[in-house]
Amino acid sequence: NRGGIRMGTAEIYSAVEKVEEVNESLVVDVQTPEKAFMPLFVVLKEGVELDEDLKKRINGRIREECSPRHVPNEIYAVEEIPKTLNGKKLEVPVKKILSGTPPEDAASRDSLANPDALDQFAELAQRI
Repeated sequence: NRGGIRMGTAEIYSAVEKVEEVNESLVVDVQTPEKAFMPLFVVLKEGVELDEDLKKRINGRIREECSPRHVPNEIYAVEEIPKTLNGKKLEVPVKKILSGTPPEDAASRDSLANPDALDQFAELAQRI
């Protein structure tokens, strides 16, 4: 729910992943006493760099297909999206990590298909 407009993450993923250079995406809405923001994380196709032009096209697609209020505060390129063994994207653990929870407390690594993917979000949490 952003700016009074409720939207599921699946709609945002659908819009973002229509951009040719994007393989996969993850979006979370982070609300803490210190900050409130919605970052978007994208896994790009090999050889693609996240430049300002690509960010504008991603934001434009979200604005057009979803809502201007669902345009993320920032877009970050990541190597992979953390997933469960069944392939479900880990939105809640990433949100917890970005809110300050250590990765080992945010999700059980034994339940993840790619546990090392959480580490990049812990590194990003320190910078954003």
